[in-house]
Amino acid sequence: MSSLPLAHAGHSALHRLSINRLGLWLFILSESCLFAAVISSRYYLQGLHRPAELNQLLGLAITAVLLLSSLSAYRAETAIAHDDQRGFQRNMLVTIGLAGLFLVGVGVEWAEGFHFFPPSSGFGTAFFTLTGIHAFHVLSGALVLSLVYLSGRGGRFGAKRYWPVEGSVKYWHFVDVAWVVIYPTLYLVS
Repeated sequence: MSSLPLAHAGHSALHRLSINRLGLWLFILSESCLFAAVISSRYYLQGLHRPAELNQLLGLAITAVLLLSSLSAYRAETAIAHDDQRGFQRNMLVTIGLAGLFLVGVGVEWAEGFHFFPPSSGFGTAFFTLTGIHAFHVLSGALVLSLVYLSGRGGRFGAKRYWPVEGSVKYWHFVDVAWVVIYPTLYLVS
C-alpha cells in the first residue's frame, strides 16, 4: 500500500509533463499562424519584388548564426538529459551569445533598410514587420534561455528533470524554423 502514493506521484508528474508539452505545441501553433499571416501579407503588398539594395551577405550571415544557435541549444538539451552540467551550461551560453549576435545583425539590417527602403514603402513595411516580430521572438527566447541557464547553474536540472530546458529549446527551434521561412521570403524570392 505504501507504493501507491509513489506510483500515483510518478503518474501525476508524467501527466503534467504531457500537458506542458501539449501547451507548448499549441502555443507554437498559434505563433505559426501569426508568422503565416505576416508572411502572406509580404506577398500581398509586394508580390515577388525585392529591392536590389537588400544586404544579401548580412542576411545569409545572420541566418547561419541562428542555425548554429539551434545546434548549440540542441547540445545543451542533450547534455542535461545525460546529467552533463558543464555541457549544458556551456551550450546554453553559446546559444544566448549567438542570439545576441543575431539581434546585432538585425540592428545593422534595420539601419541599412531605413536608408534604402523605409517602413513607409511596401517592401519596407513587410521587411520591418517580419524582422521586428521575429527579433522580438528571438529576444524573448534568449531571455527564457537565460532564465533557464541561471536556474540550471545550481544543478536544478538533470536527467530525470529537465522540462524547462526541453521547453525553452523547443521554443528556440521554433524561432529558428520561423526564420528559415522568413529568410527566403525576404532575401531570395524575386
